[in-house]
Amino acid sequence: MANSPQSKKRARQNERRFAINKARRSRIRTSLRKVEEAIASGDQAAAQAALREAQPELMRGVTKGVLHKNTVARKMSRLSSRVKALGA
Repeated sequence: MANSPQSKKRARQNERRFAINKARRSRIRTSLRKVEEAIASGDQAAAQAALREAQPELMRGVTKGVLHKNTVARKMSRLSSRVKALGA
């Protein structure tokens, strides 16, 4: 348990950041799931729209430190190639 005032404050900050990061991660996962569902339905227009909605969320996760930039780059690359393949 935190004893010093500094460690108590740090514990409060960690709880607050955890809640914010958890919400942000959840929002990212939701947007990714919408893209996956659109791809599964086979509707390229809906998949492209969902991907456009998901990209800012993913990039925001990078700038806020929730996800690593290479992870997001890989996810976006794979998703965009799958959406592009729907048109073929």
